[in-house]
Amino acid sequence: MEAESENVETPAVAAEAGGGPPAGSLDLVSDVPLRVTVEVGSTRMLVREVLQFGKGSVIDLDRAAGEPADVLVNGRLLARGEVTVEDDRLAVRIVEMLVEPSGS
Repeated sequence: MEAESENVETPAVAAEAGGGPPAGSLDLVSDVPLRVTVEVGSTRMLVREVLQFGKGSVIDLDRAAGEPADVLVNGRLLARGEVTVEDDRLAVRIVEMLVEPSGS
């Protein structure tokens, strides 16, 4: 007795047959959430210095005022931008891309 086999398409076969997104397309991952962090500066401190923080404490950072902020995506430096205000909220305007998109 012979078993019938089901016609199962893998994503690669479906794409080749025109049944899926084109090769190199980001459609499959476009809804995946990413952590985007904007870093205006950093510093290294001792535990005793951090324990002395209080209201009004000032932390000197390693950047000058007006220097671009780093834009990190999942911890990877992707771009630099200038801090701005949009509708009473802080925002970042990208001024330099450091990583080229794939496929270009």
